Amino acid sequence: MQVEEVGFKHSVREFWDHFSDNKGAVFGLFLVLSFIVLAILAPVISPYGSSEIFPGQLRLPPFWSEGGSFQFILGTDDLGRDVLSRLIWGAQISLFVGVSIVFLSTIIGTTLGLMAGYFGGKTDIVIMRFIDILMAYPSILLAIIVVSVIGPGVTNAIIAVAIVSIPSFTRLVRANVLEIKERQFVMAAKTFGAGPWRIMFKEILPNCMATLIVQTTLGLSEGILSTAALGFLGLGVQAPTPEWGIMLSDARPYIESSPWLVTLPGLCILAVVLGLNLFGDGLRDALDPKLKR
Repeated sequence: MQVEEVGFKHSVREFWDHFSDNKGAVFGLFLVLSFIVLAILAPVISPYGSSEIFPGQLRLPPFWSEGGSFQFILGTDDLGRDVLSRLIWGAQISLFVGVSIVFLSTIIGTTLGLMAGYFGGKTDIVIMRFIDILMAYPSILLAIIVVSVIGPGVTNAIIAVAIVSIPSFTRLVRANVLEIKERQFVMAAKTFGAGPWRIMFKEILPNCMATLIVQTTLGLSEGILSTAALGFLGLGVQAPTPEWGIMLSDARPYIESSPWLVTLPGLCILAVVLGLNLFGDGLRDALDPKLKR
């Protein structure tokens, strides 16, 4: 037991040494953790409610601009709502939607990938042709089609983007299964009478976790970006929910007169997606022995 504990600590230390060597990955982790803290502490640190309206305080600029004040640090929108408060609550919405998308797409995509790679034959053909059909459409176009069919809203946006994200998980897991299922420990499990589902989830899946963790991180950024795009088009999360894509859409008429209304939510989307991508790249480099320097 002590040997296993020492080995685990050594593995964690080795992973952190490789990960921390990548300054971009550490910066990405800092950005991601910052938005997670904002999302968790939104009820505490938000100056006002996300939908609280201040009559007569329409489109006030940030405090550093002429006409701005410290009462509304980042100004107000076209309805007199505090922009900073809506950005903070928007972090909670965006991360919740992103995690929900990754959760659904990971479960469905991983299961399909395990079945396709392990069983092969007709099962592989049927699953992969279905995946090919999904991949034949541009991801955002397919998400728009799905939302147009089932209707706008938070739940439907999550379902639509999750469907779009399934192919990447399925193809990744299938490729890993095709290589792992020929190894000796899988053959030994078959010899001892283990069933196919036990082999898939007990023997093969744990050996796919490193690549799955990386794909999950990158999929989270894609999910947040796609959800913001749907919100911008009016097909995703609906107003008055403080979602960054909706904030961008509502600010379009004021892009010249009140540019901060467009710039600030755009910067939030940029920061969280950039942070997740940098963090995901760092994880890939640290977890893949071939990429360790």
